[in-house]
Amino acid sequence: MRQSTANFSALLPLIVFLGVFLGSGIYYAHVGVESAFYQIKAPVAALPAIMVAMLIGRTRVRERIHHFLQGVGDINIITMCMVYLMAGAFGKVTSAIGGVDATVALGLSMLPEQMLLPGLFLVASFVSMAMGTSMGTIAAITPIAIGLSQTADLSLALCVGTTVGGAMFGDNLSFISDTTIAATRTQACNMRDKFRLNACIALPGALLTMGILFILGSGDGILVTIDFNGWLVLPYLLVLGLAISGINVLVVLMMGLLFSGIVGMMVTESYSIATMADNIYLGFEGMMEIMVLSMFIGGLAAVMEHEGGLAWLTGCIQSLIGRSNRLRRRAGEVGISLLVSVCNLFTANNTVSILISGSVARDIAKQNDIDPRRSASLLDIFSCVVQGTIPWGAQLLLAGSIAGLSPFSLVGNNYYPWILGFCAILAIFSGFPHQAKKQSFNH
Repeated sequence: MRQSTANFSALLPLIVFLGVFLGSGIYYAHVGVESAFYQIKAPVAALPAIMVAMLIGRTRVRERIHHFLQGVGDINIITMCMVYLMAGAFGKVTSAIGGVDATVALGLSMLPEQMLLPGLFLVASFVSMAMGTSMGTIAAITPIAIGLSQTADLSLALCVGTTVGGAMFGDNLSFISDTTIAATRTQACNMRDKFRLNACIALPGALLTMGILFILGSGDGILVTIDFNGWLVLPYLLVLGLAISGINVLVVLMMGLLFSGIVGMMVTESYSIATMADNIYLGFEGMMEIMVLSMFIGGLAAVMEHEGGLAWLTGCIQSLIGRSNRLRRRAGEVGISLLVSVCNLFTANNTVSILISGSVARDIAKQNDIDPRRSASLLDIFSCVVQGTIPWGAQLLLAGSIAGLSPFSLVGNNYYPWILGFCAILAIFSGFPHQAKKQSFNH
């Protein structure tokens, strides 16, 4: 592909997008609107950026439109969108048949009475990994965390913060999470490979978090056992097992969707094919925002790349991290981590930050001989770290709203993202985990 001449002005569309998204959030926060950073949806905030991309540049408008549409139709973007749709359908169907409630009940039934906080973290982790969404997990388990706080005489902020941490741990590793999908597709690596490397960094962080939670107290209450149908948990277990085995994620989700519908019709008399069809479409609708945003960002990235904007940004980061052959890999990893972290601070959305920084991160990884599995893991990990530590992030806002707490009070009680960040920094500077075999980039 033709090397683009570095051109700062080609980044103006990205600056406009961040300005609209961040500016609207600051304004609505100033006037006291709840969920201020989510009043203007990200795809709408991207429209002015697209207009700017079409109006400025060194090439003709027709050529810029051509490159924009090529970016929208890129195989990675289309694949990403298909996975989003299937993940949404699977999640909606499995939730509708009672899979979420059954999974939560299963986790609670396995919760040891003497390890209430670590157990709560594990339950949230398992549910989030199965569902592929930290937001859905927080909505489902925060009310349980509130009850646990009351019956076990534990700090409410600590219980809710533990729930958020567990939800983010599971979401970070889940095969059907939108952050995992975005990170692996932008870096062109296999989900299973990314999972293995990601787990090597995240699991020590989770274990250390559980150790801290154990020290902070187990409480004195006894959890009430909730009856559940074990069949309803099987679709989640099937998807997790098939995904870990290395089967293509689209095949995995289609098989999981079909199996989930069959289980629903077997277990619930009122669940029919027509109901399943409605649930599938509702799942599609739930993914429209992130799917449209992915296409818009893909198109903008293609235009900015062709006009030289991404080359300029990559060059700046490369000059900051230095050219030392001995340290260039570590420096490149620091650059990728800082890039996605800054994007997440401005957008307050981990998936959006990965989509924005994905192309540049991939270029940095290529130039610094960084394994794509590792760059994907760093994108996912550091977006998770920032998202779990900013009070204006959706996860803390949702948890605080349900529990009646300020999101600022949850920041210091959500231990996992802080510990994950520490583990990730150690991994960068120590080179852990070491890969015996390097996976090449797909072109």
